[in-house]
Amino acid sequence: MIALDVGGTGLKGALLDPRLTPVTLTRRPTPQRGGPDAVVAAISDELRELRDQARERGLAARRAGVVVPGIVDQASGTAVRSANLGWSDLPLAQILGDAVGLPVAFGHDVRAGALAEGRIGAGRGVRDCLFVAVGTGIAAAVLRDGRPVPGSGYAGELGHLVVDPDGADCPCGSRGCLETLASASAIAAAYGRRTGRAVQGADRVAAGVAGADTAAVAVWEGAVRALATALAAYATLLAPERVVLGGGLAQAGDLLIQPLRRRLDQQLTFQRRPEIVRAEVGDLAGCLGAGIMAWDAEGVDVPASGTGRRTARTPAA
Repeated sequence: MIALDVGGTGLKGALLDPRLTPVTLTRRPTPQRGGPDAVVAAISDELRELRDQARERGLAARRAGVVVPGIVDQASGTAVRSANLGWSDLPLAQILGDAVGLPVAFGHDVRAGALAEGRIGAGRGVRDCLFVAVGTGIAAAVLRDGRPVPGSGYAGELGHLVVDPDGADCPCGSRGCLETLASASAIAAAYGRRTGRAVQGADRVAAGVAGADTAAVAVWEGAVRALATALAAYATLLAPERVVLGGGLAQAGDLLIQPLRRRLDQQLTFQRRPEIVRAEVGDLAGCLGAGIMAWDAEGVDVPASGTGRRTARTPAA
């Protein structure tokens, strides 16, 4: 299958066999400054290139899986809105299908990442899981009975759950959203305000926590407290078995996960306590999830082992 993960800064493409093994991988920048037409053209070009690579290898590319950021109506194949990429109410699945001459399994990048983690990564073995990607922003995806919950494209906006009603204004129009307190960018900004020393990313704050920098510790604790508050609300409503943390901030490992486990345990009373683990699939999660969507649409089972089963005689990708 052809799989393509469209990001604000880059496109990650692959040809994937039924074991989700990449036959080939491609990366190219997203021409964001060129506007939505340039982005759509780049996606179309990338899909055609991957299709042609499949043909050169004697493989039958039967379908493409494409995932994009923003608000996505998966059922209709519509990219409803993306502030970063500039499109709105765009029938992207149809446009791309016409461009590449293949049916397109279309979806949301974070939900695709959750699908990959649930099928072959840190979410294996549980049916109800929350995948949280903490980076410049905070995004999440809900897995119920092993399948992403789309909510007509609006489900999973954990970063905009209000955890401090008197907190800072959020670009979404609300205030005190989780993203204003616990995203990597918010952590870096809070450290700069507290110390007067600007830092480029949360990894510098994490290093300060490891080195017992009191300002870094205070900022980190505030972020952990906000994350735990959001997860406690989610646990109360939907009782996940596991929370999988991905994104750049998850690279901090136990420096983040251990205090988050303790803080969440303090906030929960009767609720089921979810296991909190670090994501396993890495930066190809969205791309692999797009491939899973495409194989699923073809009726090929890609189970947790990563081995798909099909009876077709023609080599496929």
